Amino acid sequence: MAGLQVEYLADLPSERLQAILTRSQEDVSQVFEVVRPILAAIKEHGDQESVRQHRQFKSDLIPAELEASPEEIDAAYAALDPQVLAALQAAAANIEKFHQTQKEREIYALEVRPGLLAGRLIRPLDRVGCYIPGGLASYPSSALMNIIPAKVAGCKEIIACTPPGPEMAVNSATLVAAHLAGAQRLYKIGGPWAIGSMAYGTDLIPRVDKIVGPGNKYVTAAKLLVFGQVDIDSPAGPSEALIVADDTAEARFCAMDFLSQVEHDPEAAAVLVTPDAGLAQRVVEIINKELPRLPRREIIEQALGKYSAVLVTYSLEAAVNFANLYAPEHLQIMTKEPFSVLPRIKHAGSIFLGPYAPVPVGDYASGTNHVLPTGGCARMFSGLSVDDFVKKPTFQHLSFEALQALKNTVILLAENEGLYLHARAVAERFRYP
Repeated sequence: MAGLQVEYLADLPSERLQAILTRSQEDVSQVFEVVRPILAAIKEHGDQESVRQHRQFKSDLIPAELEASPEEIDAAYAALDPQVLAALQAAAANIEKFHQTQKEREIYALEVRPGLLAGRLIRPLDRVGCYIPGGLASYPSSALMNIIPAKVAGCKEIIACTPPGPEMAVNSATLVAAHLAGAQRLYKIGGPWAIGSMAYGTDLIPRVDKIVGPGNKYVTAAKLLVFGQVDIDSPAGPSEALIVADDTAEARFCAMDFLSQVEHDPEAAAVLVTPDAGLAQRVVEIINKELPRLPRREIIEQALGKYSAVLVTYSLEAAVNFANLYAPEHLQIMTKEPFSVLPRIKHAGSIFLGPYAPVPVGDYASGTNHVLPTGGCARMFSGLSVDDFVKKPTFQHLSFEALQALKNTVILLAENEGLYLHARAVAERFRYP
C-alpha cells in the first residue's frame, strides 16, 4: 500500500467522491437467495434446523443445549475478571441512566376543541429479541446497548441470541453482559437461524414482536426478509466515522480517532474533513508512520485503501456541508467552538463534541447508544433508543356537541371519497326515532 494521502475535496474525481459517499452501502439482495431457504427451514423444522446447523460446534448437540442454562451464566460470572465485571456494571449504569431520560409520559391528552378529547398512549412491546454479534469475536457492549433500552421501555420479556464457538461455548463477558442488562433468556444461535427463530417462534424460542441488533450481511438480509412478520431496527453495516476539524484540533488525536475506526473491519470507513491543509498533512504523516507497527494492520490497510479519506475543504462551512451530505454513523466535531457547529448538523447517528470525546467512549460507557445507522442511513434513521421498544396508540372521546360540530365536515369528506357508510355512521347519531 502506498500510504494515505491528503486529497482536496474540490478536486476529487466524481468516481472517488461517489466511492467515499457510498462507502459500504452493501446490496444485501445478493445474499437473499442464500438466506431464504434457511428461513424457510426454520419455519418448517424449528429448533431441529438450528441443531443441524450448530452441530458443527458440538456433534451430539440437542435442542435444549441451544439455550444458556442458569449454571452456564453462574459459571460465566465466576470466570469473568472482576475488573471487567466492574467495568460492565459501570457502563450499564451510565447507559441505563441516559436511556431513562428518553421515557415519555404514559398518556398525553388535550382538548382539541370543546368536548373533543384526543390523546396518545405509550405502551411497551411485549417481547423483543436482541441479536448480539459473536462467534470469532465477542461484543458484550452490544448486549448492554441492545437490551438496556428494552428494559427501560418496560418490555415484559427480552430474549437474546448470540453465535456460539466450539463446544457451544459463549464468551463469559457476553453472557454476563446480557444477564446484567436484563435479558431473561439467552440462546446460543447465530446468523439467519437466530433471526428466523425469533421471527417465527420455535418450541424453544418464543416469537418476538421486534428484532434489534447488528450483524453481518446474512443477518441483515434475514432481518429484512422477516420484516412484516416482526418489526426490525435500521439496517446496520460496517462502522464509520467522520471527523470535522479546524486549526485548533490536535493532529495526534485526529490520527488515533481515525485509526480506531478502521481497525473494526476491512469495509470500515474513516474520513477527516478540514479547511486546514497543515492539519491534514500532519494527520496523514502520523497515520503512515504508525501503520507498520499497528495490531490488526492487514485489516487497517484494507480499510484505508477503500472508503477512507483525509479531505481538505476551502472553509469550515464546506466541511460541515460535506458532513451532512455524508450522514455519518459517528460524527466528531473537533473545532474551537464545537457547540456553535452542532446546530448546523442535520444528519448523524451520534455526535462527539470536542477533543476529549472520542468515539470509543460512546461505544462503551458514556451512556448513549452505539447501535447506529450506517451507510448514509442517518438521513432517515436514528440510533437505538427507548422509542424503538414502545408503541403509541391514539385515542379520542367526543361529546354529543363535539360530534355535532364536526358532523358536516366528516360527512362531506366521506361522501367526496365515495364512502357513504362512513358518512352514515356519523349521520345516524343525529336521527331520532
